[in-house]
Amino acid sequence: MTQETYEAVAEPSLTTTAVKPKLEEKTGPLASIVFMGLLGIGIAYTAYGVQNDVASTGTTLALAPWLLLAVSLLIALGFEFVNGFHDTANAVATVIYTHSLPPTFAVLWSGLWNFFGVLVSSGAVAFGIIQLLPVELILQVGSDAGFAMVFALLIAAILWNLGTWYFGLPASSSHTLIGSIIGVGLVNELMHSGEHSTSGVDWAQAAKVGQSLLFSPLIGAAAAAVLLIVLKLVITNPKLYRAPEGKRPPPWWIRSLLILSCTGVSFAHGSNDGQKGMGLIMLILIGIVPTAYALNRAVPDSYVPEFLALSHVVEQTLQEQSGTSQHFEGNARAVVEDLVRSRKLEPETLAATASLVRAIASVVEQNGSLAQIPVSKTQNVRNDMYLVDEALGRMEKLGQPVFDERAQKEIGGYRKALDNATRFIPTWVKVAVAIALGLGTMVGWKRIVVTVGEKIGKQHLTYGQGASAQIVAAATIAAADMYGLPVSTTHVLSSGIAGTMAANGSGLQWSTVGSLLLAWVLTLPAAILLSGGLFFLFHELITR
Repeated sequence: MTQETYEAVAEPSLTTTAVKPKLEEKTGPLASIVFMGLLGIGIAYTAYGVQNDVASTGTTLALAPWLLLAVSLLIALGFEFVNGFHDTANAVATVIYTHSLPPTFAVLWSGLWNFFGVLVSSGAVAFGIIQLLPVELILQVGSDAGFAMVFALLIAAILWNLGTWYFGLPASSSHTLIGSIIGVGLVNELMHSGEHSTSGVDWAQAAKVGQSLLFSPLIGAAAAAVLLIVLKLVITNPKLYRAPEGKRPPPWWIRSLLILSCTGVSFAHGSNDGQKGMGLIMLILIGIVPTAYALNRAVPDSYVPEFLALSHVVEQTLQEQSGTSQHFEGNARAVVEDLVRSRKLEPETLAATASLVRAIASVVEQNGSLAQIPVSKTQNVRNDMYLVDEALGRMEKLGQPVFDERAQKEIGGYRKALDNATRFIPTWVKVAVAIALGLGTMVGWKRIVVTVGEKIGKQHLTYGQGASAQIVAAATIAAADMYGLPVSTTHVLSSGIAGTMAANGSGLQWSTVGSLLLAWVLTLPAAILLSGGLFFLFHELITR
């Protein structure tokens, strides 16, 4: 018996004719040179991007902020690196185990398309993730508590991902990060119970995200099973539903389908998962270098007249709905923060929100553009914009007050204008995340590949099963990306393979399926406990 031949005694989960792909191929010095070269390019471009952005504001940073920024970015990009080899292994498992691509080339190919996926991502998922965080920690992200929050959730996510990777479990990086965010929010709420302007978790947004994470694996399993059945009815070529014979690659048309679907999964994974790191990096940048990143100074000059016109209309609408013609005279920000915290609309809230809208417009009008707003005011203007946006969103969810259709349209336009000013991602951030995710794809992928390729079904993966699972995974992730929802590449693809095994009557290895389900169930509470504990520890150490 050779090392590459499966035997029923040694590998009871696979057929005796199946040949294991050689996963331990040596890459050679060229691959190491390319890897280190790309790493160097990423570091250099990141440093150039930060330096250029800071210099454009006319300010200089002391050594301490530079060191803090370097450490923070290293941790954030480390999360994306781990995400790369933890999640993307799912995309290459099918093409490797059907011998459609050699393992090394498959990993490089997947890494390349992950890179492209990140570059073209919209940013919607990034800011959807941020919305789960406690509002006051976002508003004070440069504070000690803000840094404790970012470090806690990133380190917790990295630790859990590394732990599940070590045991070869395809756990979800999305689940992990969401759990980490919830853990920080819960502990923050417990630590400041009864204090003013303290919010915990936005449970409405968490429920929305949770539903996408909960139902996407179920959709993946059912849709992949149905697609396999449909393929059998439409394409009757028996070669598509056979396990690979020896080491021979499949016929060209089947091979093309498998490679194309692998490409789609990799691209969709980059587009969706890469954004999670982007959102956290933007929080880090806003906290450490608010002068350069609090506001989007790249918006065109045409932005200001439109923004001022929308501000005037929205201010009038809110003032009229408040039932008084008197301008609010008090701490408007505190009143609006109370709405965001308590999710209750008080009589003075509308007038206070109108006051903040007026104040923001006044600063923009006085300076003529976002780029000309003085450095000393950028953080406050951003916080006011973010707070007004959150308040208007809360009013919409509460259904109070009742705005007519025209007012709703104007408010929607105004909120988009606020997003353009505060929710942006510089090109260098996308490139840095893309390189981190792409390089991560090339490291440590074997553990997860073996689980997905060998240990889910009792029989060897067929071409049709691999194609069905990958097509469904790519489509599901791409659809979630369009709606700004994070989904788990790991769960969608592995559940898709399980669905095709069940539909094909190939049988399932229930010990593996049970482990996957256990990881699915435990990831959220484990990440909550881990991040919550780290946040409490960091908060106590930093703020003392």
